[in-house]
Amino acid sequence: MVKQDVKKSKKKNVYLQRRTELNLSREKASELLESIPPERIERIENEKVNIHPDEVLIMAEKYKMPSLCNNYCANDCPIGQQYVPEIKINNLSQIVIEMVVGLNKVQANRDRLMEITVDGKITDDELEEFVSIQKELKKISIAIDTLKLWTEEMVMSGKINMKKYNELMEKE
Repeated sequence: MVKQDVKKSKKKNVYLQRRTELNLSREKASELLESIPPERIERIENEKVNIHPDEVLIMAEKYKMPSLCNNYCANDCPIGQQYVPEIKINNLSQIVIEMVVGLNKVQANRDRLMEITVDGKITDDELEEFVSIQKELKKISIAIDTLKLWTEEMVMSGKINMKKYNELMEKE
């Protein structure tokens, strides 16, 4: 059943891809998702209708894949398309390496950033350096978001102890 659903789809969107990874027919997925009928799942997967944000939230939770929310915000939501970068989850070591490289670059430019911004203005001759530093900060921000999303997926999949993780996150 699942293989047949994949063949019918022209391209494998993220919702179809995750459902097939979980080896669920549309009927089984509908049971799991509770409020989304198989016909609606088919239309979403074949991109005949736009998925609603509440459906994305349900799929992200029930399919144990929080990155579906980021995908929706970055690609389908008009506001998110402008403000939310699409995050591609790497392995943990790659995420940490990218973060540390970015932090090192910003650390190396820390004093220059303070010089540029101390007067509350950015002059034309400072703009190029400021934009370069800003781009490095954006890379760090994306690496942090990637680490958060990676962690959420590990918690949801049971690879990180959810109870202990939540207890530690609530501590100050």
